Amino acid sequence: MSYCQNKQRVKFQIVKMYHLLSGFYKYLFQLDEYYVLILGLDNAGKSTYLEAAKTHFTKNYKALNPNKITSTVGLNIGVIETDGCSLNFWDLGGQEELQSLWDKYYAESHAVIYVVDAFARDRIEESKAVFDKMIASELLKGIPLLVLANKQDLQDSMGVREVKPIFNQNAHLIGQRDCMVMPVSALNGDGVDEGIKWLVQCVKRNNVVRPPRNQSDN
Repeated sequence: MSYCQNKQRVKFQIVKMYHLLSGFYKYLFQLDEYYVLILGLDNAGKSTYLEAAKTHFTKNYKALNPNKITSTVGLNIGVIETDGCSLNFWDLGGQEELQSLWDKYYAESHAVIYVVDAFARDRIEESKAVFDKMIASELLKGIPLLVLANKQDLQDSMGVREVKPIFNQNAHLIGQRDCMVMPVSALNGDGVDEGIKWLVQCVKRNNVVRPPRNQSDN
């Protein structure tokens, strides 16, 4: 074997070994990537909830001043890492004219967080109608659903016992999926940890139906 041939063979073996080691490293340490939609009417507290989640799960994260958080126009993105997962959040604007854009993201999502303004009793039927339309989409069939009764820090807000029956009236639309209604205060962070931890377990269980993004791309 000539010197050039031997050199090429060694180079090939090095490249092969690199790819093997690289693949093994990714297998051991790469986080599963999931995409979570945060939906609900405008002023329900979706962006405030996302800030609270990033604050609770991201070390040294400096949250925005709640007074500086405005209604989302388009898309607000956030990422947290927990329990071997990378959760990529898509916080979509809840104004009526923006709701028509929601379904563009359904096929790529692994879970939905639907935020209800539990203090705005005069908008609860509007929120339920939007919820029913959203959950009826075939593109969301079977994916985990977390409904948050937000603004529990305000006196006279509706609790879970009041919110749950309202959003469960059309249970046939929810169908067979992991579904939970939880109380939360996005402003002070109460209930944020519990909701995220529950959601992580659900998306992991739902891997067969909708695998992590990095696995489905392979």
